[in-house]
Amino acid sequence: MAAGWQEHWLKTGLVEVEPADNFPDQEGFQTYPGLERISEYREKSAEDDARRTITFSRLVTHRKQAEEFLQDGITAMDQQGFRTYLQSRQVPEDRLDVALALAERFEAYLAQPGKDYDTQSAWDFSRVLIAEGLKGEENYITLIRYGCFIKNDDVFVAMLELVDGGEAHENLYRRVSELHGEIRRDQIFAGIGVAPYGTPTPDKPATMQAVIERLEEAIGAEACRALLADSLRDLPDEYATARREKYLACKDLDAYLVIRKQDVDAQLEACQRDAQLIFSQKITAEVLDFVCSQPEMGGGVREGEVIYETKIPSMTEQYLAETDDTLKRYYSCHCPWAREAVKVRGKVRPIFCNCSAGDHKRPWQGLFGQKLEVEVLENVRQGDERCHFAIHLPEGIL
Repeated sequence: MAAGWQEHWLKTGLVEVEPADNFPDQEGFQTYPGLERISEYREKSAEDDARRTITFSRLVTHRKQAEEFLQDGITAMDQQGFRTYLQSRQVPEDRLDVALALAERFEAYLAQPGKDYDTQSAWDFSRVLIAEGLKGEENYITLIRYGCFIKNDDVFVAMLELVDGGEAHENLYRRVSELHGEIRRDQIFAGIGVAPYGTPTPDKPATMQAVIERLEEAIGAEACRALLADSLRDLPDEYATARREKYLACKDLDAYLVIRKQDVDAQLEACQRDAQLIFSQKITAEVLDFVCSQPEMGGGVREGEVIYETKIPSMTEQYLAETDDTLKRYYSCHCPWAREAVKVRGKVRPIFCNCSAGDHKRPWQGLFGQKLEVEVLENVRQGDERCHFAIHLPEGIL
């Protein structure tokens, strides 16, 4: 028993454990009931057990000092530097110690054999957090910030992907209940449940696929499409507010589309100039030229009462260099709940891409202040090289 706990603590790499042993039978049994009585604990576990099963263990740990980390091959974390960085990000003082401890534990985890500052190790660490019930959004934001602080793009992007759209499965669970009732929701999610926040990207498609299959069969394709087309993302309304102000300052919708495209291109130019990532991708000269040459990417093209938009590839640099059709679609896909499945045909039904269409629709709904319809014209899930959407304008706008 004690050896198991000792092994568990030593895995953190943060402490030494000495001693670790089991209480002699009488000593443990005599000590614990006394604690139960003092604390007025309702369940008298030790007394009820009466020496039959419970084993009492004791461990003493001490935290390693910086020089001990170095001797063990573990890089000592720049605690003060990261604390200052978090303070610059307006992290509350009562959250700082928790964030520092998490980053320090992450460093110790990466120091284990077979681990490195890479995507796979970041995903593996997320699995540890989920197993321990530490899957709160704030923990992942801390790790995103730590990746940025240590200037490691692999860690930064891997953790960012865990947060990006991480709420989608839970939102789907809630929306099915709101629109179709708890009984149907429970039938659709039976044996599957809600994927925990922080689920690694390779694990997401199987969970989402099972639910989407049941959902489409239970409520029909059109109702499923409509539910997804409102997007499963929690997107902030501030963006729509700022865009609406620009739109109202333009003489017409076409003039706004020009400014909208110019703003996106200017943002990409700044990222390319300053060698900064935009979301999770690097902006090279080739990426910049490609996106700027596509009027539907980041802007939109109006034809009659429809605005056409093409999604900027998720990994544009790799997309442009790739010649394999399947991998090209993989590099195009943004959705963390479907992208890994692009490599394997038949997983995650194409109808799920209506959620992505909803992401493109929502800014326009905020712009016009009313609900709109959107169509998926092309998507990588059904074999196309791009995701292409049509947003139908409301009457009286033109």
